[in-house]
Amino acid sequence: MARELNARYWEDRYTTGDTPWDIGAASTPITTYLDGLRDRDLRILIPGAGRGYEAEYAHRAGFRNVFAMDLTDEALKGLSQRYPTFPREQLLIGDVFEHEGTYDLILEQTLLCALEPADRERYVRAMHRLLMPGGKLVGVLFDQVPNPQGPPFAASKEEYERLFTSLFPGATFERCHNSITPRAGRELWMKAVRS
Repeated sequence: MARELNARYWEDRYTTGDTPWDIGAASTPITTYLDGLRDRDLRILIPGAGRGYEAEYAHRAGFRNVFAMDLTDEALKGLSQRYPTFPREQLLIGDVFEHEGTYDLILEQTLLCALEPADRERYVRAMHRLLMPGGKLVGVLFDQVPNPQGPPFAASKEEYERLFTSLFPGATFERCHNSITPRAGRELWMKAVRS
């Protein structure tokens, strides 16, 4: 691939508005999951948070320990503008592979699909490292995308299962039943628990 998917690449995409993945709101599968949680004290990381719709939704729902992370501050500016009371110290600019911290829950909103396929195993190791024992990695992955050159880069359910098996042996990947219409039939709901 001729381009490098680094911070500058993503900053340019956000600056120019070339963000076709941006649905303008929090993803329905994720909001449904959050609505079902009782413990509002969970430490939650949203890596590759983009414009931070899921972080905003979670914080407004009473989750106070929500950390939105992206490679570029250009992406997270939207969250700060829409929701100025979101704690600034919980806006993290940086590379999730280098991030230090521990979390009860990591929300995956197609970050894995935005990474080069060669970085997938590294991603799984990073998520495992960032989760506390018993912590969960949940969220949405694509198994079909309209642009095969990516990003996003899709994989099959079977590929995801193989990828996660060594560190998350009980990981599940099921068809999302509540995707938004443009993504219907193309999203998998992932749940992986760190033992």
